[in-house]
Amino acid sequence: MKSSHLALAVALLLPTAAQAAEPDVAEAKAFVASAEAQLSAYADRAQRVAWVNATHITDDTDAMAAEAGAEGTLLQVKLAKEAARFNSVTGLDADTARKLFLLRQAIVLPAPETPGAAKELAEIATRLQSTYGKGKGTARGKDTVGNDLEALMGTERDPKVLQEMWESWHKVGTPMAADYARLVEIANAGAKELGFADTGAMWRAGYDMPAADFEKLIDRLLAEVMPLYVDLHCYTRAKLNQKYGDAVQPKTGPIRADLLGNMWAQEWASIYDVVAPAGAGEVGYDIGDLLTAKKAGPIEMVKYGENFYSSLGFAPLPGTFWTRSQFTKPADREVVCHASAWDIDNKDDLRIKMCIKVNATDFVTIHHELGHNYYQRAYKAQPFLYLNSANDGFHEAIGDWAALNVTPEYLVKVGLLDPAKVPDASRDVGLLLRQAMEKVPGMPWTALVDKWRWGVFAGTTKPADYNKAWIDLRLKYQGIIPPGERPADAFDPGAKYHIPGNTPYARYFLARILQFQFYEAACAQAGWTGPLHRCSVFGDKAVGTRLNAMLEMGMSKPWPEALAAFTGTREMSGKAMLAYFAPLHAWLKQQNKGQKCGWGTAKS
Repeated sequence: MKSSHLALAVALLLPTAAQAAEPDVAEAKAFVASAEAQLSAYADRAQRVAWVNATHITDDTDAMAAEAGAEGTLLQVKLAKEAARFNSVTGLDADTARKLFLLRQAIVLPAPETPGAAKELAEIATRLQSTYGKGKGTARGKDTVGNDLEALMGTERDPKVLQEMWESWHKVGTPMAADYARLVEIANAGAKELGFADTGAMWRAGYDMPAADFEKLIDRLLAEVMPLYVDLHCYTRAKLNQKYGDAVQPKTGPIRADLLGNMWAQEWASIYDVVAPAGAGEVGYDIGDLLTAKKAGPIEMVKYGENFYSSLGFAPLPGTFWTRSQFTKPADREVVCHASAWDIDNKDDLRIKMCIKVNATDFVTIHHELGHNYYQRAYKAQPFLYLNSANDGFHEAIGDWAALNVTPEYLVKVGLLDPAKVPDASRDVGLLLRQAMEKVPGMPWTALVDKWRWGVFAGTTKPADYNKAWIDLRLKYQGIIPPGERPADAFDPGAKYHIPGNTPYARYFLARILQFQFYEAACAQAGWTGPLHRCSVFGDKAVGTRLNAMLEMGMSKPWPEALAAFTGTREMSGKAMLAYFAPLHAWLKQQNKGQKCGWGTAKS
C-alpha cells in the first residue's frame, strides 16, 4: 500500500492554476510559511524513522527509511522548484528572500520529476548506508566489524596485519560502485531541473557566495596551511622509515596509507608513540589511561563532555538524552556506529549515537558530538528554515573548538590529571606534535573528499575511473598511497562512511579552519596571555554568553555575520591554525633539515 504522505508529496509536484499566475510578495510570504509547516511536520516523523534504522538495521527498517527518504526527497524538490518561481519577484523583505534561497539549496540529493526516480534514489541511498553499516573486515584472519577495525588500526604495529585490515575493510565499497554511479545519474538529473549544472555545483552554491567563489575559498585556505602539512608529512615519513625500514616505508615519496594509525589517514594521533621525539615527546599522560584509572566508562565520559558546556553557562542536557541515546554498540543487532548527534523534534529531544570505547579519541569525539547538540538547542527558537548552523562548517567546528580546550590544565580542573603531572613548557613540542597529528592531516583529506565528488558529479570523472581518481587525489593532496595494488573492481571511496552516507564533506574542511578561529577569539576574550595551545576557557561564562549569541542565530544570517558575532571578523582564515602550531612548525623545519620533503607532485 502506498504511503498517504508519499501520495500527497507526489500530488504536490503537479502544477496548479495558482502556480501558473505571476507570483507576488504576498504569495511568496504565504508559500514560505506553508513550506516551513510542511517541512516541520515531515522532519519530526522522518527523524524518528532514521533513528530507528540507524540503531536497528533490518530489512524492515531499511524499507521504512527508504520510504521516508523518498517522501522527503519529493517534498524538498517540490518546495525547491516552487521557491524558484519567486526568483523574479521584487520587493521581498530580507527574511523571506533568505528563506526562499535556503529552500532552493536545502536538498542534498535531488530527484527529478521522472516517475519512480525519487523512490529509486531513496532505495539506493538506504542500501549504500546499510551496506556500510553491515560491513566487516578481518584482523589476523578474524572477522571484525568496522568500528573495531578502526580502533585496531591505531594500536597495531605489524605492517602485514595493518595491510590485511586496510585491504579487507576497503572491500566493503566494492558492491557499492554500480549503485553509486546510478545515484549520481539520478541526483544530477534532479539538480539540473533545479537550475544547477550538477549536484556538486548545487552543494557549492550553499555558502552565501557563488559556487565558483566557494571552490576558490577552499583552495585559498588549503594553500595557507599546506606548508605545515608538508613538514609534518616529511617528519612523520622519516619516523616511519626508521621504524619499518625501506621495504615498508621508503625515505622519500608518499607514505603508505595503512601505517598512519587511521583507516583513512585522516588523523595520525594514534601513532604518536612512533613519531614522538625523545624526551620532549613524553607528555606524561594519556587520556584513555586517565579515564581507566578513574574507572570512567562511556556514560561517565559523556558526563565530562556535558560538564564542559555547563561550565560555560549552558543548561544541562535533558533527562531524555540519557535514556534515548545510543552510547555503546548493542550486542543483539546491527547498528551504524559512526558517531552522530541528533535533534529528533527540533525542541529538546537531543541524542547522540556512538559505540563509545574508553580512549582519548572517543573522549574528544564526545565533546564534538555534544557541540552539535548544544548548537541545536541554542537555535531551537528560530523558524524551521533557520534551524541549522550559519553554514555546515560551523556545526562541525563548535565541538572541535570545545575539544581544543581539553588541555592539561582542563584535565586538572575536571579531576582527571594530577596537578603534579602537568607537563611543563619543555613538553610543549610534544603537546603540539600530538595535537598536530590529530588536526593537521585532516586539512588535505577534508578538501579532497568533496573534490572527488565534485569531479564525479560533473562527469569529468567517469564510473570506470572512480577508484583511480580517488587514489590520484589522495596522492596529490595527502601524499599517501594504498599498501598494495588495488583490484580492478575496487571502490575505495565506499569504505568512508560519508560517501555511501551522502554527507557533503566540505563542512569538515571549514570546521578545521573555524575551530582555531573560534579558539583564538575565545582565549582572547578570556584574557589568556600564555601560549595559545595551553588555553582552556573552561568555566568562563562570559565566553559562553558570547558563544551562545552566535549559536542562537542559527542560519538566520549569512555566515560572515555569525562569525563576526563571536570572533569580530567576517573572513575565514588559516592564520589562527598556523599561530597555534607556530612553535611546532619551526621545530619541524629544524628536524627536516637534509630531508627531501614532499612527494613528487605539484601540490607537494
